[in-house]
Amino acid sequence: MSFALRSVRLPDFEVPHARPEIPAEIYAARADAAYRRAGRDWLVVYADREHLANLAFLTGFEPRFEEALLVLGRGGRRILVTGNESGSYAVLAGLPGIEVVLCQAFSLLGQPREAAPNLEDVLAAIGIRRGDTIGLAGWKYLGPEEWRGRLPSFQAPAFIVDTLRVAAGDPAAVDDATALLMHPETGQRAVVDVHEIAAMEWGAARASAAVWRIVQGARDGDDEFTAAARMAYAGEPLSCHVMFASASPGGPVIGLRSPNGRRLVRGDGVTTAVGYWGGLSCRAGLFTDHDDDFLETARAYFRGLAEWYDVADIGVTGGEIFACVTEALAEHGLDQALNPGHLVGHDEWVNTPVRPGSTERLRSGMPFQVDIIPVPMKDNQALNHEDSVVFADAALRAELASLYPAVHARIEVRRDFVRDEIGIALKPSILPLSYAPLALPPFWLASDRILTVA
Repeated sequence: MSFALRSVRLPDFEVPHARPEIPAEIYAARADAAYRRAGRDWLVVYADREHLANLAFLTGFEPRFEEALLVLGRGGRRILVTGNESGSYAVLAGLPGIEVVLCQAFSLLGQPREAAPNLEDVLAAIGIRRGDTIGLAGWKYLGPEEWRGRLPSFQAPAFIVDTLRVAAGDPAAVDDATALLMHPETGQRAVVDVHEIAAMEWGAARASAAVWRIVQGARDGDDEFTAAARMAYAGEPLSCHVMFASASPGGPVIGLRSPNGRRLVRGDGVTTAVGYWGGLSCRAGLFTDHDDDFLETARAYFRGLAEWYDVADIGVTGGEIFACVTEALAEHGLDQALNPGHLVGHDEWVNTPVRPGSTERLRSGMPFQVDIIPVPMKDNQALNHEDSVVFADAALRAELASLYPAVHARIEVRRDFVRDEIGIALKPSILPLSYAPLALPPFWLASDRILTVA
């Protein structure tokens, strides 16, 4: 397969306006399922402003400024423990039957502590007793090669771990339940329902439209702030900071950097990324209108992208995807910096089955970010294309079309564009969520020209 640079006009893809609401009964089913799977007297889910995804998925609530805990217990108990400020925000939670309990230890320093300063007392009032067993879900979990301690360790504050162990009366009674939510094949958030797909499409489409506005708007004379401002941010919930970076020969493009006032110069490498709940989108290339050598690198990279879409499907192992993409890139002297694809959600990276030798299989309902970061690149050059998709079998696609016909219609228009303009026929199981699916313009000052099958 060979690739050419061709002038292509994107259709007037609709950008969804209102984010679909997750029904209350879906949140209830998620919370009940998480508690059953934990198999403990209590399931405690930790969150803070950066690590909010597990809690948001289960409740529709995410803390502002503070830490928070979701405590699930026998008899359908659902308790949300917040600090001073998030208690009033908890009314927006979609999970029905929540008890909101104050623990001022979660509040910012210097705020009032007189009413409920001690987490141990709060947990006792909730009903956690000596002899109870507790599963704690942090924001990620440690593999066996990462921890050799006699007792489990947690990706959650020691203050919370220590207090739970005191409350249970036995340190061994508290174990790590994070994988129940975040395992790359069997985690509850690894396979999502039709309602979450609709909500994720909203975020992924809007994030990719923001990135596309930045790339399409690039002009001589821009500085990074001016270029990044064309994203037209409207207050969407971010899954990570906005990224924009550039560099001239002699300096690397630091892709994770936030924009500054640096003036863009022709020949600079340039990259930008925007992530909202549901998906991150990234584009990187050269700030110029043409460069023959760079075009050859871009073609080699695009072959790796095409290989991803060719091999990825329901039932395929992550190891197969990793091997095929690696082989495609290696034919032209490229490799990948991380993993070619990962699960996505309220957080930009949940986990990934796409690892060397992985036997974990892609399943219907898995939300993926196609994320191939090529290396090595010349010192000031950048090249990247990241967008989100969901894998869905025939039953899930039919449910999406029935319950969310506008979402389904947008997906089908994107699929037609990829087939008719890019020249790649997507499998029925791959639902593209991006505003500009598989559209990669290597040269930002000629951004109407994208790579297509020759």
